[in-house]
Amino acid sequence: MTNLINQTKSIAVKGPGLKPAGIIVLQFALIFLVESFEYWLSKIGMFTGITLVICSITGLILGRSGTSFTNAINPPLAFFVATILIMGLFGGAGLHPNRIGLELITAMASVAPYLIASSLIGWIGFAIKRNS
Repeated sequence: MTNLINQTKSIAVKGPGLKPAGIIVLQFALIFLVESFEYWLSKIGMFTGITLVICSITGLILGRSGTSFTNAINPPLAFFVATILIMGLFGGAGLHPNRIGLELITAMASVAPYLIASSLIGWIGFAIKRNS
């Protein structure tokens, strides 16, 4: 798997790759855009979840050698922050205390399998890159 990541990275990025801040911005922007589009259509679900998994994979491919820890912890945090921002911007009632808990739990539950898969991909990638 490490050989495949190195081959893909050499094709995708000319140079050393993204720094931790670049991975955070890239993942947050992608998650925020897809999640806001999906929230605008109906509710958060499959497309946002697939985006979480894609963010973990692209972070491993496009990041520098020391960025795999950032890649492992960022997608769930970026999803949480993006969900709160989207609820405040597009939610209708804003960040009303009675609705914020229910909306957050609903959003997290709808993408829970994808959050788990994204975390597994990130942590396995971190373990592989740390040991190599």
